[in-house]
Amino acid sequence: MAAENANLSSSLEDYLEAIFNLSKESNIARSKDIANSLGVSRASVTGALRVLKDKGLANYKPYDYVTLTETGQATAAEIAKKHKILESFFIDLLGIKPETAQEAACKAEHTLGPEIIEKLLCFIEFVSHRSENGYDLAAQFQKFCKKQISKSTGN
Repeated sequence: MAAENANLSSSLEDYLEAIFNLSKESNIARSKDIANSLGVSRASVTGALRVLKDKGLANYKPYDYVTLTETGQATAAEIAKKHKILESFFIDLLGIKPETAQEAACKAEHTLGPEIIEKLLCFIEFVSHRSENGYDLAAQFQKFCKKQISKSTGN
């Protein structure tokens, strides 16, 4: 799966993730829904779907529903997992606003490799475990940041 993922542009990863998210309930996605989800034209979606089909990641026929192949499903799940880990890190640990965190996670998921994602996941689990034991590292960190920002802005 890593080899296929390495051959995907960040744009194609976005398309895969959109299809994955749209098809969670019904196992299908429609071109217009993909376009709306990503804020792109339907022509762009058609081009991307053709490439994903050629790579064996999506089942696509013009004017029909889109589904992911088994490999496409696995690849998309991995992309979505990275996104969720990053978004959780930005929101829960760094205290970033959800809208900003969503955008940052989308950008970062394409550039951070599996080793960094794995370490972030471990770090999130570590912090969560500490919080369960009575020492909320995330809250302490956010409090520290507020003090630092206040010092630097003179408030």
